[in-house]
Amino acid sequence: MAEENPQAKAKTVAVIGAGIVGVATAVWLQRDGFDVVLIDKAGPAEGTSYGNAGVLASCSIVPVTVPGLMMKAPGMVFDPMSPLFLKWGYVPRLMPWLMRYMANATVKANRRVATALTALLADSLEQHQALAAGTPAEKWIVPSDYVFVYTDRATYEGDAYGWGLRKEFGFTWDELDTPAFRDYDPAFGAGYDFAARVPGHGYVTDPGRHVKDLAAHVVASGGRLVKAEARDVAYENGVVVGVDTDQGLVAADRVVVATGAWSKPLVARLGLDVPLETERGYHIELVEPSVTPRSPVMVASGKFVATPMDGRLRCAGIVEFGGLEAAPSKAPFDLLLRRITEALPELKYKDVVQWMGHRPAPSDSIPLIGEVPGKPGVYLGFGHHHVGLTGGAKTGRLIADMIAGRKPNIDLSFYDPARFAA
Repeated sequence: MAEENPQAKAKTVAVIGAGIVGVATAVWLQRDGFDVVLIDKAGPAEGTSYGNAGVLASCSIVPVTVPGLMMKAPGMVFDPMSPLFLKWGYVPRLMPWLMRYMANATVKANRRVATALTALLADSLEQHQALAAGTPAEKWIVPSDYVFVYTDRATYEGDAYGWGLRKEFGFTWDELDTPAFRDYDPAFGAGYDFAARVPGHGYVTDPGRHVKDLAAHVVASGGRLVKAEARDVAYENGVVVGVDTDQGLVAADRVVVATGAWSKPLVARLGLDVPLETERGYHIELVEPSVTPRSPVMVASGKFVATPMDGRLRCAGIVEFGGLEAAPSKAPFDLLLRRITEALPELKYKDVVQWMGHRPAPSDSIPLIGEVPGKPGVYLGFGHHHVGLTGGAKTGRLIADMIAGRKPNIDLSFYDPARFAA
């Protein structure tokens, strides 16, 4: 634990957003002696931090925008078995962001993303264990492998670009051919005959309850939770004095914005034009499953993750572009159920629970972490795309370090909000 900062004890920090990033920030700030107020319109873990795949996926450093994606994407949109969905009425609003996003489908841009994400994610398990230590949330964290399951070796070799990038950035794995994979995890049926097992990972057996337990720890340690919608950061004579909400002013000396896919309007008032979209992510939970994978798995054929959780099997993935307002689509749920029953042919279950949420996707696939240029005392922590849970604990720690006046030991320039100054 860092040395106590007497100056920090006199400061109050308002953290807008009670997902994993906001709650982690609050925990680390309290350990530094700050008074903390969590502000969230729905309460802790009511958004993406509830519905994610639960994997502390340290090796997930390869962006979606790999070279060649531009040529493949049209075919994926029209393929009913593809994990990419699109609400056509949303396309005109999507296009400006999409053009910037696809412009990053280059080797150079991918290497920049991988560099930034490796620094943020590589020690995710340890960061989450440190965050949860001494709180009720630590019981939800399980060390594990992370396994990528393929139909055969040839399909695995077709992903050589991504595996090469992981190797370049220091990740190692074991290749499991059919007999070795069957010995490792007999749950998978014929036609799923090869796997890459990446050690040193972990998962959270109930992401929603995990974050709620962390938030409860913040409150039990003297913090406050305010259910309100943040409208703007409030200033007097150019100095931060709190957050303007629909319930009135919440006084604070520092403010952290960790509102995920809903961040764009708020940060626009702070002078940033962030090209941010929502990737609508889907999950199904199979209640009381008769069989589960030994470890969290990425089923490569369907681009979804299956994670054993507390009394259920969660299958999460799918990418749909359709904005923040539209209702969930039926087809992604149907595809997830079809894919998991293909992979685990002996699987039986008592019920299916469906969920859809919003991943915050900046066009360059790198989160915004740091102080807002020209707005001293206001910090951002959002835009983690598919790795919000994985990077949430360390993001919170980095922001707490900055507010406490410590210089983090990683290069923060990759995440600098100034890159989107209007």
